[in-house]
Amino acid sequence: MPHGNSITVHFKDKELIRHKKRWSQVMYLYYLLGWKVSTKCFKRWRKGGGKGESELYKEFEKEKHNTYILALDGDTEFQPAAVMLLIDRLKMYPRVGAACGRIHPTGSGPMVWYQKFEYAVGHWLQKTAEHVFGCVLCSPGCFSLFRAAALMDDNVMKKYTIKSSKAQDYIQYDQGEDRWLCTLLLKQGWRVEYNAASDAYTNAPEEFKEFYNQRRRWGPSTMANIVDLLGSATLISKRNLSMSRSYMVYQLFNLASSILTPSSVILMIAGSLTVLLDIQPNGALIMALIPPAIFLGISFKIKPDTQILIAEIMSTLYAFLMMIAAIIIICNIVKDQTILTPSSLFLITLASFYLVTALMHPQEIGLVWFGLLYILCIPSSYLLLSIYSMVNMNNVSWGTRETAPAAGAATQAARAPQTTAQKAKSTLTRFFSRGKCCRKLCWRGSAEELIVSRDIQTMEATEPDAQPQNTIVETVRRMPEEEWSSGQQEPAFTCPNQSWVTQLQSLSDDVRLREDTLDEDEEQFFRELTAKYLEPLSVNKKEQKNMANKLKEFRNKITFVYFIFNAFWLISTFTLQLLSSPLFIQVPKLNINLQYTGEYITIEPIGFMFLLTFIFLVLIQFLAMLYHRICTLIHYVAFLDTESMSEKQKEQQALKQVKDDESDDGEDLVFSRVLNSHGDGTLV
Repeated sequence: MPHGNSITVHFKDKELIRHKKRWSQVMYLYYLLGWKVSTKCFKRWRKGGGKGESELYKEFEKEKHNTYILALDGDTEFQPAAVMLLIDRLKMYPRVGAACGRIHPTGSGPMVWYQKFEYAVGHWLQKTAEHVFGCVLCSPGCFSLFRAAALMDDNVMKKYTIKSSKAQDYIQYDQGEDRWLCTLLLKQGWRVEYNAASDAYTNAPEEFKEFYNQRRRWGPSTMANIVDLLGSATLISKRNLSMSRSYMVYQLFNLASSILTPSSVILMIAGSLTVLLDIQPNGALIMALIPPAIFLGISFKIKPDTQILIAEIMSTLYAFLMMIAAIIIICNIVKDQTILTPSSLFLITLASFYLVTALMHPQEIGLVWFGLLYILCIPSSYLLLSIYSMVNMNNVSWGTRETAPAAGAATQAARAPQTTAQKAKSTLTRFFSRGKCCRKLCWRGSAEELIVSRDIQTMEATEPDAQPQNTIVETVRRMPEEEWSSGQQEPAFTCPNQSWVTQLQSLSDDVRLREDTLDEDEEQFFRELTAKYLEPLSVNKKEQKNMANKLKEFRNKITFVYFIFNAFWLISTFTLQLLSSPLFIQVPKLNINLQYTGEYITIEPIGFMFLLTFIFLVLIQFLAMLYHRICTLIHYVAFLDTESMSEKQKEQQALKQVKDDESDDGEDLVFSRVLNSHGDGTLV
């Protein structure tokens, strides 16, 4: 590519290499770290004369420490400054093993609007609190920077290659692989940080079904990794200087609050029904409990798609209920001239914290309007989604961004039979239409030889008496070179905008895409890596059925424990509401001007303690956000000051000269000066 850069694409065949995301990461991390870094360090050591093993070890450790890997999703957009800010964190602090930036969801529609505010609150409060008081528990794979030394540390990449053998392994290892990788880093003593000034934009689910399936993976994997960390709290607090015991207690509170979220939402719905229908709290609680209980019961018997359809309908009804209840609460505040009720306190406190937090992020203050939708969707995202995630915990499929065959497409068995020559030609066309820069792993030689060899082996296995070799070779030889190299027979993409090969070639005339082969040592490395970690897992129907049963049993146990805690919470609240007044807490009734009205409001102890705990957690996160805002400002100002004014002035003068100069020679000369002003001639 232009300016000496190169882009390498590996075409991964899931019949030869384990499919799914985690194994792709294993393949590339071992390739970049175990081969690229090691080879580079060894060559540099050889050029220096090869002083000894100790010198090689020091050189290798230095290379690992100063090598960074940027993890991205294919749809992530960012600016170079965002990466440089993450690099600064890793350069300044040696024990930082990973750093993530501020993720902005993109797209259109109500689901994306909801996620915009959800992501904002998660980063404004939760991520900053984790960064300030301890470590970030999850550096998302869509935009994160990792240190090679951290990934190559003991019990990190080695343990990351473990195959899932138990039911809980599928939840923790494969459903949230980026969070599990961070769990391994934290256990090994590395720090994971968050930089709010490093912005990245990625596509978010726009459909209700896609959103539910995404969170169906995220929810259980998050709890599984937090439980894993809490189970090793003593060891982690000794090994990781950023993870204190008090921080682990904070995470325990967060875990408990997330487990009790469904029952808390039911209590909130009961309060809304009390205000809306003017009925007794006990009756409102029973009415609020019936719909989610029915949804939970039938979800074990119906298909996931039907569950999502029911959840979508219930979410709409709950949104209307929340909207009506909020309007009634606001009207009662104005009518009764009082703000000291549980519902009004919760609403005012939550809105105040979010509003002030948004003001501290002036570039994102417009997201406050999406907060209204966020409040309306609380029953859906914290009650119905919890039920859906727990009931479908045994489903370990990805659920999002999975390609499915087009509607009406013919199956393999229904296609017309092909001759040997047609099969070879079709295979060649499919390969070369994927892009002429595909590097085939574990193979030395041209691509047509590879495909011919593979088809010969396949046909020899299926048709022992046939002699297809001459036919295939002749087919390859008879095909015009421009036909099999251009791949015009079968377009690689149905959408022209997705053809990245065409886009790269149209960027500049300097782009020269070519097919490459592996040298002998690199080929041997991939052969050993594949044999040790990446060979496709054997498909055994009996084992699959046995694991499916184990996943269901594990689902049933976790679901029972999860909802029994919520049931205890609800029963305790219901029981206290039936008892006499001495078990209630009396709070003075204040008007809008915060003056005592002479009356009292009674609140059950459990509801009062939950309200205090919630406010306490939000207050802690709010204080952490204020501190993190100051640190982010200092870091960003220091980053802007890294480029001297003299360099900026030289570049501005050079660009001004380009505009004033009318001759082509003058433009080339000035552009050359602009490149040289940066010292390395790599300005793109």
